[in-house]
Amino acid sequence: MDALALTAATDMSPWALFLQADWVVKAVMIGLLLASVWSWAIIIERTRRLSALDKAVRAFETRFWKAESLDDLSGDKGKHPAGDLFAAGMDEWQASTKRTGLADREGVRARLAGVMQASIDRAISDLSDRLNILATIGSVAPFVGLFGTVWGIMRSFIAIGATQNTSLAVVAPGIAEALFATAIGLFAAIPAVIGYNRLLHRIDRLEDRLTAFSAAFHAMLSRELDGDR
Repeated sequence: MDALALTAATDMSPWALFLQADWVVKAVMIGLLLASVWSWAIIIERTRRLSALDKAVRAFETRFWKAESLDDLSGDKGKHPAGDLFAAGMDEWQASTKRTGLADREGVRARLAGVMQASIDRAISDLSDRLNILATIGSVAPFVGLFGTVWGIMRSFIAIGATQNTSLAVVAPGIAEALFATAIGLFAAIPAVIGYNRLLHRIDRLEDRLTAFSAAFHAMLSRELDGDR
C-alpha cells in the first residue's frame, strides 16, 4: 500500500468520513445536519421572542397598576400578549355595558372571562407553533442516525464477503462512517430536546403570568359592575 492509499485508509476526520460514505449515508448525514440547523434557528428565534415578550409583559403590568386611567394603556394592543388581553377585555366591557348596562352582570362577567381566556389561548398557541418541530427532531433524529449506522455496518459486512478479508483496514471505514451517522443524529436530537423542554417551560410561565393578570383584571371589572370601586 503506497503512502496515499495509507493516508486515505487511516483518515478518520469527519469530512473524510462523509466523503467515504455512500449516497444513502450521505443523505442521512445531510438531512440530520439540516434538521440541526433548523432546530437551532427555532430555539434562538423563540428564545429571543420570549425574552422580549416577558420583558414587555412585566413592564405593562407595572404601568397597569400605576395608571390613573385605563385608556392610557390601549396603545399596547398588538405589541405583546398582555396588551392584547387588556384590549380584548376592554372591548368586551365597553360593548357589553353599552348594550345591556348593568342589568346582566353575570353575563358580562362570563363574556369578559371568555374573551380574555381566548386571548391567552391565541397567544400561547402562537408561541407554541414551532415547538412540535423540535419535538419531532428530538424524537426522530436518533432513529434516522441509527438507520445510517445499520446501513454502514451492512456495507462493511458486504465488503468483508466480497474481499474475503476480515482485517481492520477493510471494515474500519464503514463502521466509522456508520457510527458517525449515529453521532450526527444525537448532535441534532439533544439540543432539540433540551430546547423544547426549556421553551415549553418558559411558555408555561408566561401563560401563568397572563392568567394571573387576567384574573386580577377580571376582578377589577367585576368590582366596577358591583359599584364597589
